Amino acid sequence: MKMTIEVDCTPEEARRFMGLPDVSALNDHLVNEMKGRIDANMSMISPDELMKNWMAFGTGAQEHFRKLMEVGMSAATRK
Repeated sequence: MKMTIEVDCTPEEARRFMGLPDVSALNDHLVNEMKGRIDANMSMISPDELMKNWMAFGTGAQEHFRKLMEVGMSAATRK
């Protein structure tokens, strides 16, 4: 014998019925914190800031980056 039971309820009602905690306030707090951190660090992904960071490491970092690109290009051409 096979039985199918269909329950029509919201996620909040299901959490309450199963005795699970309501973590929506915690989730809202975490989302707002992440938004704040993203907004605070947006300037770091601008091209000007990236170039300043790369230039601060001197020619050693530039040479390493060039070699990395060469290896990537040679691997792409071998395919």
